Amino acid sequence: MDRAETRVAIIEDGRVAEVQIERRGHGSVVGHIWKGRVESVLAGMEASFIEVGIGKNGFLHVDDVVAAGVPKRKRLIADLLKKGDEIIVQAVKDPMGTKGARLTMQLSLAGRFLVYVPFGDGIGISKRLDDDERHRLRDICKRLPTDGGGIIVRTAAAGASATELARDLASLNLLWKAIRERSDKVTSPALLYSEADSSLKVIRDILNESVDEVLVDDARQHERITGFLRRTSPGLADRVHLYEGDVPLMEAHGVGSAIRSTLSRRVPLASGGSLVIDDTEAMTVIDVNSGKNVGRGNTQLEATITRTNLEAAEEVVRQLRLRDIGGIIVIDFIDMDDAGNRRAVTKALNDALAGDRSRTFVVEISPLGLVQMTRQNISDGAREIMTTACPTCGGQGFVVSPETHAIDAERQIRLLLRGAGDAPVTVAVHPEVADYLQADDNAVLSDIEDDIGVSISLERDGSMAPGSARIAGEATKSRARRPRADGRSRAGADTDEE
Repeated sequence: MDRAETRVAIIEDGRVAEVQIERRGHGSVVGHIWKGRVESVLAGMEASFIEVGIGKNGFLHVDDVVAAGVPKRKRLIADLLKKGDEIIVQAVKDPMGTKGARLTMQLSLAGRFLVYVPFGDGIGISKRLDDDERHRLRDICKRLPTDGGGIIVRTAAAGASATELARDLASLNLLWKAIRERSDKVTSPALLYSEADSSLKVIRDILNESVDEVLVDDARQHERITGFLRRTSPGLADRVHLYEGDVPLMEAHGVGSAIRSTLSRRVPLASGGSLVIDDTEAMTVIDVNSGKNVGRGNTQLEATITRTNLEAAEEVVRQLRLRDIGGIIVIDFIDMDDAGNRRAVTKALNDALAGDRSRTFVVEISPLGLVQMTRQNISDGAREIMTTACPTCGGQGFVVSPETHAIDAERQIRLLLRGAGDAPVTVAVHPEVADYLQADDNAVLSDIEDDIGVSISLERDGSMAPGSARIAGEATKSRARRPRADGRSRAGADTDEE
């Protein structure tokens, strides 16, 4: 942790599995609760835009509107909200690109073991828990006072006692009471509740008996985390240690290099193959290449391909988590002829996804070797946080070649000088364009002069766009003053000496 940003990494089996980066002034707003104001209602989209005071208006769909006495199905946004209404909303997804935060009125307050849903009902229990534990927790929760709301039992509640669950729910009820009281006192837009920062959120969400150790390199944050655990899970507080090593914490565990690796398209596989990850506006495409993996001895091609795909399936999931890739994802595995091998690769992918905390859905691998899947992400990944669009290519990933710029500039010169008379002119161009026009003893420039009938001097201007040209003013009367590409004058001995 440093002044500029907080980094949180999850290490599994000695490798970095997840990374979260939170920069000062640019933290996630997921979980924040506001008293917002309806700015517009769009009947065609069955949604509304809500001003919450963070720059971009948030997006609220009709399915996320909670209104007493109104059925959840077959509702119209125009019947529920109107411009100027003040409502309490919560962010479920961070602003991304040009889109504002995704909002809901179905509020949820997360504790260590429980999530309290003020406008919900019933008891939900994490499906990651085994059946016996689910039954035990349900019996306990049936006896807890929910004050008319609903509760969700988290995976972290495994082994928790009735006293711990009751204490967790009581603190959430007090929090909800404080939010309502603050809402009555403020005018919109106003922040009512801030979710915990990334480090504390990770502790709250995933720290359990299966976690061996938590290392924190900031004394103040270490005290915050241990204080939280002493209140909620005293038995786990001694697993959190203050790191005081000579090598920075993140570098000592390879986190820095793992973060930097997310900026690369290509991900090497141990077998010699690789993944190539490309982002588009609509989806992320991941291509699996065999590369140098050609098998050994008498290994059949199908067996080599299958082993590469099985290795790639695990690495794909690691990269999805490490880069926090969301939305539609298409994985192009190497083609396999055997249906059993295709099922094995799909199983390996699903087994790896079982350790992913994000919600995913996978379609069975096709005969072409393609897997379509979706993954839910709620905030930007490391790559989006650390980078900005290239000012030259605009984020396209490629730039126009110097030759193309020069050809465009040549066309510009011909247009500028068409009908300009026969007086000599000076044309300003980018230096790379000048090099092209003056190459091969001024061949291109001479062609332009012969075609138009005008003597042209070039002025190099590095501030100009490469493919542009402009008339800079009249040149000297003598054509002999234009330098050749080799530095000598066009007319040789007739050139005046400086």
